[in-house]
Amino acid sequence: MTQSRSFPVALVALVAIAAAVLATSATADDHKAHKKRDHHAAREALLRREVLPLTRILAIAAERAPGEVIEVELEEAGPGRLKYDLKILAKNGRVRELELDAKTGATLKLEDD
Repeated sequence: MTQSRSFPVALVALVAIAAAVLATSATADDHKAHKKRDHHAAREALLRREVLPLTRILAIAAERAPGEVIEVELEEAGPGRLKYDLKILAKNGRVRELELDAKTGATLKLEDD
């Protein structure tokens, strides 16, 4: 390949790499902002007594699906409803998914993944 052809190819590659880096950076910033909004919304829901505190949810989970909690998410369960989605590592090594109504603690779903 001659030098005159290699320069445009190198330039295109450099621009593609720079675009990918910028997109990754923007995605990371968006993710951080999204997590901050989620945290704020969860805190506000707790203050309005729309959700049970996490300590209460973990106690309910320990009763209904004993094991080690490996993930907890607060998610929408429909219009105006929230749920806690928990992943629990049972003593037998299986991962169980437990969904609890965020306001009442009622079990919405319990299954093995």
